[in-house]
Amino acid sequence: MRAVRTLLTLLFFSAALIPTAALATDQVDLLLVLAVDVSRSVDATKFQLQREGYVAALSNPRVIDAIQSGRNGRIGVIFIEWSGVGNQKVVVDWTMISDAEGAKSYGDRLLEAPRSFADRTSISGAIEYAMAQLDRAPYQSARRTIDISGDGTNNAGLEVTALRDEAVAKGITINGLVILSENPMSWNPDHTNPPGGLANYYRNNVVGGPGAFVMVAENFNSFGQAIIGKMIAEVAQAGGAQRQRQALAR
Repeated sequence: MRAVRTLLTLLFFSAALIPTAALATDQVDLLLVLAVDVSRSVDATKFQLQREGYVAALSNPRVIDAIQSGRNGRIGVIFIEWSGVGNQKVVVDWTMISDAEGAKSYGDRLLEAPRSFADRTSISGAIEYAMAQLDRAPYQSARRTIDISGDGTNNAGLEVTALRDEAVAKGITINGLVILSENPMSWNPDHTNPPGGLANYYRNNVVGGPGAFVMVAENFNSFGQAIIGKMIAEVAQAGGAQRQRQALAR
């Protein structure tokens, strides 16, 4: 009987340790949704610059250094493309990135994927879809961020402020990367160049949550460097306000 009790005790403690070990391996410093605008204002050239910019940023040494300096040394990333109402798609699903090799592998998969849409611009739909992806994330993190990049205002679907507020109420941070257009669209100039500027539109309507910020790419050619700065800042948020300020100052 003593041997049986000893065996049962060992089995009990072993079982109790399994969930803890599993959870520890699933902990990341940040869950990051990269939500990228592929509406019809983004032509083929702009699309390629945007896609290649994300690939380069993911494996940039400064970004990798920021990831590895976190408590867990890894983040969870998902890449989605969005356009009009109902047009949202996962391009590369949730992946844990902790080093240059993993980042390169993720980037290679991204480069191989075809463009998803070319429709209207529903930022609200993108936020709603991104929240659903965060709910099904296979990793655990105290920080959840939706990273919206785009070159125009919300012109389809629900009011963007309503979805922004819903996300913020769930403890999600929404950051924005605004891509400025040198030449307004002839048929709808206010879409890419709204009164007060697109950056202010994002600040007032799109971003929100702890430490939320808007970064600006002056044009699609400068998009790559803007992504690098933004990703460093987002990863640095997981390490506290001081690290974020240092990242934004670079």
